[in-house]
Amino acid sequence: MNILILGSGGREHAFALKLSESSKVKQLFVAPGNAGTNKIAENINVDLSDFEAVKKIVLENNIKMVVVGPEVPLVEGVHDFFLADIDLKNIPVIGPKKDGALLEGSKDFSKQFMQKHGVPTARYQSFTKENLEAGFTFLETLEPPYVLKADGLAAGKGVLILNSLEEAKIELQDMVSNEKFGKASTTVVIEEFLKGIELSVFVLTDGKSYKILPSAKDYKRIGEGDVGLNTGGMGAISPVPFADASFFK
Repeated sequence: MNILILGSGGREHAFALKLSESSKVKQLFVAPGNAGTNKIAENINVDLSDFEAVKKIVLENNIKMVVVGPEVPLVEGVHDFFLADIDLKNIPVIGPKKDGALLEGSKDFSKQFMQKHGVPTARYQSFTKENLEAGFTFLETLEPPYVLKADGLAAGKGVLILNSLEEAKIELQDMVSNEKFGKASTTVVIEEFLKGIELSVFVLTDGKSYKILPSAKDYKRIGEGDVGLNTGGMGAISPVPFADASFFK
């Protein structure tokens, strides 16, 4: 079969590398791809938010499956677009529909979801420029460091962890009033700081059955010794050494 991967990062390179090893894959395309994917697949330049352009690629290249890497096209509804299109609806799209992607696309929504379903999470409140003063008041109820998160997608860079209350208030105002992280920060989640070691567990599901993939732990703070601003990721390790069978019980 012919497969199309949407995306241009290391994640999509990894997808392409493994899919290229399958005897079931006849042709592999990556849109827009990168220098690494170009060595193992055919790159096609496209704006991932232009779903009509993606459709054209799919039909012209007889694509039988689409794998979506980045969050943005999923949050914008690329899977829903395929399901609603008579020419595309029978082509499997690996990636959640828009309502499922909202868990990644909105931190405020994900916090509400966790509270609704009893998933333990840090104390929080969300604010916009319309209730900025209430945000200042909520910050005063917290102990440092203060965690500010842009509600929307910010390429892994929308989180600030600050030790100063005054600095946190200044940054909050900059985020909601001046859109420091673009439209992503028109709403900001202020969260209680939780200290500890974190990791991510990835699960594939079709809505009925599921498969747990290996765990991973990334390192986001830009400075040595876990200091400085969050970035999109300074490195990662998988599987996580301490996440053994007893850890997952």
